[in-house]
Amino acid sequence: MSKGSETKRRKEDDGPRRHARECALHVLYGLDAQGIRESELVERALGAYWAHLEGQIDGRPYGDALVRAVVHHWDAIDEAIRSSNPNWRVDRMAQVDRNILRIAAFEIAFSNDVPAEVAINEAIDLAKRFGSAESAAFVNGTLDKLARSKGRLR
Repeated sequence: MSKGSETKRRKEDDGPRRHARECALHVLYGLDAQGIRESELVERALGAYWAHLEGQIDGRPYGDALVRAVVHHWDAIDEAIRSSNPNWRVDRMAQVDRNILRIAAFEIAFSNDVPAEVAINEAIDLAKRFGSAESAAFVNGTLDKLARSKGRLR
């Protein structure tokens, strides 16, 4: 990675989108645990989540957009994850891992706003922070295969 792209990545990592991804993970985890995908209930969950945080959250618009997009594309995202890791059923993956994968899979497969490398690195960081000892490697391998299948990595 060149020095310029490393600086660009650090700015992305340390900014509001990092916090947005973490918040989106929390909300998606809760929605997944309760089996909620109806838009009205998703909006209620988002409102309740943000109401418990103090101060202005710079990443809120992106966090909200991520949650809504993942819920909207849920089945297609799960299929993309499934095809990138055929030895694992998505419903058998650790709940935190599959929701980290959903966020990054959305960014890789359905959005061109985030470079695939950034989406993968952010997902790995979330997996290290919130997952098990094996989560980071599992997330990395799955997303690498997904990004390559979508032509987003060489």
